[in-house]
Amino acid sequence: MKRARTTRAAAILLGPFFVLFTVAMVLPIGYAVWLSLFTEKQSGLGFGGTETVFSGLDNYTAALGDRAFREGFGVLLGYCLFYIPLLLIGALVLALLLDSTLARARRFFQLALFLPHAVPGIIAALIWVYLYTPQLSPVVSAMESGGIGFDFFSPEGALPSVVNIALWEWLGYNMVIFYAALQAIDRSVLEAATVDGAGAWRTALSIKVPLIRASVVMVALFTVIGSLQLFTEPLILNKGTGSAVSSTWTPNMYAYTAAFERNDYGLAAAASILLALTAALLSFVVTRFTGRKGKKA
Repeated sequence: MKRARTTRAAAILLGPFFVLFTVAMVLPIGYAVWLSLFTEKQSGLGFGGTETVFSGLDNYTAALGDRAFREGFGVLLGYCLFYIPLLLIGALVLALLLDSTLARARRFFQLALFLPHAVPGIIAALIWVYLYTPQLSPVVSAMESGGIGFDFFSPEGALPSVVNIALWEWLGYNMVIFYAALQAIDRSVLEAATVDGAGAWRTALSIKVPLIRASVVMVALFTVIGSLQLFTEPLILNKGTGSAVSSTWTPNMYAYTAAFERNDYGLAAAASILLALTAALLSFVVTRFTGRKGKKA
């Protein structure tokens, strides 16, 4: 009887979550999979109407066979290799500095570093487009007056430009996560390390960082997933800036272009499913790798 009541209570409490999860996640994914198996064709040499026909895996082979789609994954690889280490190391260093005994005005710096995250991504991208544009940007003018010439919209500068925008948005947010984890560490452990003669850096690297490893893994996992969804920042750079960022620069942009510029919803759905599978695979790799490393530690 008691077990039945517990089961019924759990079902009542978890029911709204599963309903929302089904409506917001399962059904859209199922619809995307279904949509990816069909394509629209015109009859009568283009003069007739369009009809939706079953195409099987043709949309998937078309996406994988498209050089632009494959190059988008190359861009994501370079972005991840550049962005993720900078974000994790930068946020961790800032959190350790704020948690140190020498830190002053902690609340002020927490708020100052977190504020960029409060700015919507599209607004942040527009701000940085202004700061990247020659003849408009005080930053570019200052760099040129110092003898530093760098084209943020060039093929070589496009990736660092997008990475910089993403860092500006997310560095403070992840720093707050690390700082909160550091604050949860038992202070007696740190005091014992100090008594044993460990300096500030030794305490930070040998005591604090291992103790917040779970938070580092969580941030790394979410950052990998978020990096694969790169869309807003390059889309803004693509619109009217003369940037080297093309309309198919990332897989997300490829799917967006296929759907809303070419009206090929089957191809867009197939590209989205392939990107989702890539994200799931990388998430699995990250969790397995960090899990094995944690067991060895």
